[in-house]
Amino acid sequence: MELAFNEETFRDDFTFRNSPHAIRRFPFPFHEDRYMYAVNIEPHVPGPKGSVYEFPIDVDEHYVSEMRDRALVLREDPLRCQALPHMMTAQWDLLELLMTAMARDYPEHFALTRDGDRWHWINRPLGLDQRFVFGDALTLPCEPMEYVTRQSQGDFALLDHRDGNLWMDAGMITTQADWSLDFDIGMNFFEWHGPVPLAHEMGVFERALKYLLELRVGSPVRRLNWTMTVNPRLDTSPERYPSWGPDRLSLTPDNIGRKLHLRVELQSFWRLPRSNAIVFPIRCYLISLEDLVTVPKWGRRLPRVLRSLPQQLVDYKGLTRYRDMALEWLARYDDGAATSPGGAPD
Repeated sequence: MELAFNEETFRDDFTFRNSPHAIRRFPFPFHEDRYMYAVNIEPHVPGPKGSVYEFPIDVDEHYVSEMRDRALVLREDPLRCQALPHMMTAQWDLLELLMTAMARDYPEHFALTRDGDRWHWINRPLGLDQRFVFGDALTLPCEPMEYVTRQSQGDFALLDHRDGNLWMDAGMITTQADWSLDFDIGMNFFEWHGPVPLAHEMGVFERALKYLLELRVGSPVRRLNWTMTVNPRLDTSPERYPSWGPDRLSLTPDNIGRKLHLRVELQSFWRLPRSNAIVFPIRCYLISLEDLVTVPKWGRRLPRVLRSLPQQLVDYKGLTRYRDMALEWLARYDDGAATSPGGAPD
């Protein structure tokens, strides 16, 4: 299916929309009628044609508008993109990974030619044509991580592997669910996951770190994470809380179906070949409750999941103020029928 890019916004007038195709391919994160933290990591292998898993790096109808929103965020706050000096090799690893995947899987939109270390990159949707020397940052308009992630959907954390741990030592983070790169940069795996309730006591992060430290080049893995967001706003960072925090007060029983969005992160993990670092892409997908319930299975399952959440998770995910209102709105879509296993539509 050839991509057509939406003209839409993720702030101010919020003209974001999902086409019927985007709704059907949405990565619904609940595989059963309840939810609890788990490692839930699986191989990041190609999935069904047209799904968000079809290609390792997903490019969709929101691409151009998401890149425009990223540029606005960086103009307001350049610290959303940071890299410690020792991460330069990892930056070039990331550039190669993203350019190679996008040019291979979306050749109508991206092209990459390589003559030794002399590379030529074309990004047709954004109107970019760049010749550069791989490994020489002076031949790009900015450092390689910033250059390529200004053209790639989702956030990217570069994790250095040392001392038996992973350290968040670089990243492009502009679409995060209420956490701060400027605060977390330089932290290790356990430190930046410190605020998460219940999972530490369950040993989730110890198991996840042990798994990730064994990650091999060419064998990426993935998982889904989720929260909810009022309005289709990509930038819900702590730095911008005065802009998005008050949105929660705007919900009413009449508008909650349109304004409340399920926010799902497709998180993947890739070992990088030269630096031995791990890149952690965090791709954000948004869907309103109104769009979500057009898939009957999801309309049945979501209220069951929300009703089953432990209070600690309700508080952590910021759902306390509006969970009951959401459950009341969703109740009409749960007819009590059984739901099939897995998150895909029936």
